[in-house]
Amino acid sequence: MNPNANIIDIARNVLKTEANAVEALVDRINNSFNEAVNMILNCKGRVVVTGMGKSGLVGKKIAATLASTGTPSFFLHPAEASHGDLGMVTERDIVIAISNSGETEEIVNLIPFLKRFNISLISMTGNINSTLAKLSDIAIDVSVREEACPMGIVPTASTTATMAMGDAIAVSLLVKRGISEQDFAFFHPGGNLGKKFFIKVKDLMHIGSELPLVSSDTPVSKALIEISSKRLGHAIVLDNSGKIAGVITDGDVRRGLEKYAGKLFEMRTEEIMTKNPKTIPQDELAAKALSIMESKSITALIVPDNDNRPIGIIHLHDILKQGII
Repeated sequence: MNPNANIIDIARNVLKTEANAVEALVDRINNSFNEAVNMILNCKGRVVVTGMGKSGLVGKKIAATLASTGTPSFFLHPAEASHGDLGMVTERDIVIAISNSGETEEIVNLIPFLKRFNISLISMTGNINSTLAKLSDIAIDVSVREEACPMGIVPTASTTATMAMGDAIAVSLLVKRGISEQDFAFFHPGGNLGKKFFIKVKDLMHIGSELPLVSSDTPVSKALIEISSKRLGHAIVLDNSGKIAGVITDGDVRRGLEKYAGKLFEMRTEEIMTKNPKTIPQDELAAKALSIMESKSITALIVPDNDNRPIGIIHLHDILKQGII
């Protein structure tokens, strides 16, 4: 180790070493990997991931990724397992055990229990000749040529490789299960993706007294007051029966000033309104409303009822505030 080594060179060497470790896994995607994925696909229970130390931290991430992509999974601490937590494991489950050496005592001690109850065991290990690998139903080789640390003992490249292999399993399962964006969103209702697929127009639209409404014969001067007071940049224009006749925006007013100058404010709203304005059903996704606004270069959509009467208006800013993009 050279404490005078250039920091940039050190960091680059770490990344190259870990990248090489992951790249080396490509040739190990073989029949054992295929059997492991199919075993999990056919599992009637859950995937229980276990590992000690850094392997345990990687295992927690793998379990979380599996669970979020449609494979029921949880992490089991191997030391706690032998003190009662094995009661969480059933005969319908599959265990993925992670150990770089394949000889981790807490992991090896679990094997007799798994064998006794005929619970399938998949191992991810850096030693394919280890006790864990030999006693597993399927052993996946995640060995690395070298760790990224100069002493060769700090888990770095080995944990990166194991995590990458876990991702390979999770994504393979996701694709084989036919998980879609909508399905993924069901597991992430609190995230941006969840918002994209769960929040509807009716959840964000302005209603009641917040609606900017004018009649078709309203003077433009009064329509401008309605636009300004409701702060949506729009006013919905109604015909004599209360149905949507058009929309007038602050842009329409600006263009009207250029065309009609001072005469504009004495004109009727219907003379400068935009007819057949864009609308959207209240049960449509807010993400769909955003897509329409972007494609039409507009900032709001009217929400009509079945008789074409306005029941709401949704603005671009309301959608963006929710983090829907």
